[in-house]
Amino acid sequence: MVHLAVALEGAGWHPAAWREPDARPDELFRPRYWADLVIEAEHGLLDFVTIEDSLGAPRDGRTDRVDGRLDAVLIAARVAPLTRHIGFLPTAIATHTEPFHLSKAIATLDYVSTGRGGVRVRIASSPDDAAHFGRREFPVPLPDLAEEAGDWVEVVRRLWDSWEDDAEIRDTATGRFIDRDKLHYIDFTGRFFSVKGPSITPRPPQGQPPVAVLSHVAEIHRLAARSADLVFLTPQDADDARALGQEVRGLREDLLVFGDVVVFLDETEQAARDRKARLDDRAKFTSDALVFTGTPAQLADQLLAWRDAGLSGFRLRPGALPHDLTAITRGLVPELQQRGAFRREYEAGTLRGLLGLERPANRYAGATR
Repeated sequence: MVHLAVALEGAGWHPAAWREPDARPDELFRPRYWADLVIEAEHGLLDFVTIEDSLGAPRDGRTDRVDGRLDAVLIAARVAPLTRHIGFLPTAIATHTEPFHLSKAIATLDYVSTGRGGVRVRIASSPDDAAHFGRREFPVPLPDLAEEAGDWVEVVRRLWDSWEDDAEIRDTATGRFIDRDKLHYIDFTGRFFSVKGPSITPRPPQGQPPVAVLSHVAEIHRLAARSADLVFLTPQDADDARALGQEVRGLREDLLVFGDVVVFLDETEQAARDRKARLDDRAKFTSDALVFTGTPAQLADQLLAWRDAGLSGFRLRPGALPHDLTAITRGLVPELQQRGAFRREYEAGTLRGLLGLERPANRYAGATR
């Protein structure tokens, strides 16, 4: 069995996707649009969705691209209660966001989704992004940004554990709502943060919502090994998938390794190629990940070859929405099911459960305040 997720980005990953006949550019900033996408993904029994986010707008002077975006964590919190099974990994920018704020935001997402929240951690290295905040000079070397992100995740994880699972008493007879002995200071002091804690939000339903990282280079591989539950890689072929998977698992054996692929899918390979060519005529498209153009059956062949090369699952980036999302849920998923490679029903009620991750013990349980 493979794990399968989709990465949601605006009208799709191609910059001209908003001009497609079935696109909904007038709804990109409305909750119904995002709800419809995630509900479709859940109908396809996918493990989770990621929602892209960034701090910078395009600065090339063009007016033919989608500009502006909603906050990914807030989108997830709005849409999650409308679903029952699928997980949510919204993007959070660690570089310029306080870990205390994000710890309670993701804990809240885990509560409103009843145990299906998580976070994809992203680094922001652009001086333009830093200029929004004006707190420090950029550029900053990537190793320093990666170390900071690692500390950021460590603070977030400690804050999630700063309430023991049974810290809430809620005893109206005695008037005690919480057991103060089961709330803990985290007392984290490092190069980038000094955070005392505890959180103001009780421990999330999953204990530790899953953390993901997209990695292209050794510094971020090390960040993933230190801090994440799963890592997204961008192999170009099966040999590359095997080599990259071995590289990150050499740092930590139990890390879940997903391969990212941008997909343009149609009933025939030629139809998919023609549609992508039409989009390319309108706007130049480049990607860090492999760009696949073909049929759902052909994509299934490739994904299973990468699975055999050692990957745990796949995060697919639909080139245009909703076309390529429905091609995944209504074309690729049945193809994988027929090959015995994908679930026919959800088998767990939490995102950790879907990913095969145990609920971890609280690191502070039993410790004195």
